[in-house]
Amino acid sequence: MGDEKGLRKNPPSGGLSGANFAGVGLQFAAAIVIFLFAGQWVDDKLGTSGLFTIAGVFVGGGGAFYLMYRKITASQRRDDEERSGHSGSGPRDGQR
Repeated sequence: MGDEKGLRKNPPSGGLSGANFAGVGLQFAAAIVIFLFAGQWVDDKLGTSGLFTIAGVFVGGGGAFYLMYRKITASQRRDDEERSGHSGSGPRDGQR
């Protein structure tokens, strides 16, 4: 029964895990859908045929991608600092 303890390995505290990013896909899709409907609404008000709908999809996708990128890089930076054992003081990787 010693194997039972070995099966449950908890990630280090503060480390990157799937739970940290569980809502990123939903947030990405929601931003695209919200800007899609906003673009359709503007198209209806101005009488244009799809121009703002397409622009809304690209703006929503671009904004969602940017926020996802910032969240992932911030989490990775925080994880790297915790693994190295210091909070930003001293030389970084490649610097001596």
